[in-house]
Amino acid sequence: QEVVACAHRHPQADGSNHGRGTVGMVQVHPNSRNVIPGRVKFSIDLRNSTDALCDAMDADIRAVAATLAADSGLTIEITPVSHYPAQPFHPDCIAAVQKAADALGYSNMPAVSGAGHDAVYMARLAPAGMIFIPCKDGISHNEIEDATRDDVGAGCQILLQAMVERANA
Repeated sequence: QEVVACAHRHPQADGSNHGRGTVGMVQVHPNSRNVIPGRVKFSIDLRNSTDALCDAMDADIRAVAATLAADSGLTIEITPVSHYPAQPFHPDCIAAVQKAADALGYSNMPAVSGAGHDAVYMARLAPAGMIFIPCKDGISHNEIEDATRDDVGAGCQILLQAMVERANA
């Protein structure tokens, strides 16, 4: 419970609010409501704007786990499953998107995405950036994702203007 709480609370510790710790899978054995579990297995997905911040999140979680293990006498094992390095987007692409949104009169703000979008892989080959549009209740990458026609149109207009800006640079 304390390790899960650490995964959820740490991302805001650096003040950026870009980090996310998600516990997406929990397996409790024997999974009976009136039996103290003998084994609990869970996943933690850590994402942040830089590898150093992800490493700091990982170190904090490991420190909490080590303290819990020492205090309780229980064995706590942390096994990395995968690692994907942070991929910053090109500053000129980011600037072109912001300039286009400003010129078109749309509100905008810089955002960090920890998701594995195709743009992450493209950014390793060529300058890249991303445009996010509002979705109802903030839900995206889900079958109930819902964006208004106006927001989609605004995103398309921003993309067009940013592409023209970069083509003329």
